[in-house]
Amino acid sequence: MTTTLRRLLAGFVLFFTEFALTLAVGTAGVVVFLLLGRQVLGDGQLSFDEGAFAWSHAFLGEANRRWVDFITFLASRNFIIGAALAVIGYFLFLRQHRWYSLKVPVVALGSITLNLLLKNFYHRPRPLLPLTSASGLSFPSGHAMISASFYGLLIYLVWRHVDNRSLRWLLTVLIGTLILLIGLTRVYLRVHYASDVLAGFAAGGLWLLIAIPLLNRLERTVKHRVRTATADSILPAE
Repeated sequence: MTTTLRRLLAGFVLFFTEFALTLAVGTAGVVVFLLLGRQVLGDGQLSFDEGAFAWSHAFLGEANRRWVDFITFLASRNFIIGAALAVIGYFLFLRQHRWYSLKVPVVALGSITLNLLLKNFYHRPRPLLPLTSASGLSFPSGHAMISASFYGLLIYLVWRHVDNRSLRWLLTVLIGTLILLIGLTRVYLRVHYASDVLAGFAAGGLWLLIAIPLLNRLERTVKHRVRTATADSILPAE
């Protein structure tokens, strides 16, 4: 087998694997969100929601309120805005990759906008007796949705830019664990049902799967047009 053929085969296997994984994750996300949303639009109650409140307290402990508040703050609007600006500045000024600096606000702002639209469509009230103040509607969880999309984007950037394999996997596990903990703290604080959090994860992941390929395609299209226009401008006139 020639080197060229091996490269083509490896490229095909990689493309097929990524496509199959994206399709499977996207399909699972759609199914989970639609099933939860259908139940919410019905009687509004899911059997595991009440049990999840007790389980979250048993898992995280009753004396960890400060730690819980800190974790849930990491997906608050104020923190996400600051973190997004930091990532934008990094890629804009240090790495000089303007397209990555564009991906961050598109993913973050798109996730927030989509979450508000979904909340108003399902119009589910928040749980009773919350342990902290929270306003607005409940389904899907904004913290869960934004954490899945924003921190999911960070995982994508880690895989694109961190060459060290061990460090890449370590960062992926740490960020993935943070996403799960953010969702868990929302249930712990009784500001969201577990079904809100699961739906938020599903919607945030779906938005990420849609936004990144579209932005990548837009980047390729614009770069191709710029190269074509540049080449045309330097060609001698006949």
